[in-house]
Amino acid sequence: MASHASALKAHRQNVVRRERNRQLRSRLRAALKAIRAAVDKNEFDAVKDQLNEAVSLVDRMASKGIIHKNAAARYKSRLSKRVATKKASPKKTA
Repeated sequence: MASHASALKAHRQNVVRRERNRQLRSRLRAALKAIRAAVDKNEFDAVKDQLNEAVSLVDRMASKGIIHKNAAARYKSRLSKRVATKKASPKKTA
């Protein structure tokens, strides 16, 4: 364990930051999961609003360095592609 005051403070800061980052990553995963589920159920009315919120969340996390900017771009691209392809050709359930 750290013994200097500055090292103890750094440890406290790291604990707080790690918890905040975990919460934000959890929010991101939940948002992505919700959008994917809505797209799979063909609920496109809700998807549009959820997609805008998720893109905003992804951008915010990339700007804070919680996720890499390329990972953010990949998430946004895959989500928008999934929404567009499902919207263009919805499957008929019979």
